[in-house]
Amino acid sequence: MAEPPERTSSDSNEEIMRATYRVLQEHGYADLTIKRIADEYGKSTAAVHYHYDTKDDLLVAFLDYILERFVNTIHEVETTDPEQRLNLLLDKLLVAPEDHHDLLIAVLEMRSQAPYKEAFGKRFQQNDEYVRYMLKTVMDHGIQEDVFHDVDTEHTARALMTIVDGARARAVVLDETDTLAAARQTADEYVNAVLKPEIDENKQN
Repeated sequence: MAEPPERTSSDSNEEIMRATYRVLQEHGYADLTIKRIADEYGKSTAAVHYHYDTKDDLLVAFLDYILERFVNTIHEVETTDPEQRLNLLLDKLLVAPEDHHDLLIAVLEMRSQAPYKEAFGKRFQQNDEYVRYMLKTVMDHGIQEDVFHDVDTEHTARALMTIVDGARARAVVLDETDTLAAARQTADEYVNAVLKPEIDENKQN
């Protein structure tokens, strides 16, 4: 029987990221340690340090990992319909986090460190800019297809992200179980009022 292929660096990084995900869910940011990640990974701390010098280096890579997974999920969607894609984006931002509440807490804890840790701040800024870019691109497409009203899509994307960020913060800080669902409905109401006012008027007539 042939020997199994050697584990590549990419495979190891993926396993470390998954281990970090699980440790953050269970212990949160404050109690996350390389030792706990190594135990979850099933290797020594030296094996983790081989890839990442410090815990902060690992967490910066983890933030990149989260964004990459989010982007890949969106890119895998087959529909090109702008309204459906916008709904999917908002679902990913406001519905999917309900299934990962503990991780949401950990990410908010990391976000609170952004003013003091430049690398964290840079990643969160890049994440926000990319998500706003995706929202804006979908809305621009919808305007071109006469599905959405012609609006300032940069402003509209920022407004939607304000709803998202506020809801996530309230869900964690106040432990409100229905906050994300309420925010999802609010986002729909905002989209209908701003992007589809003429359609709504036709429905009322």
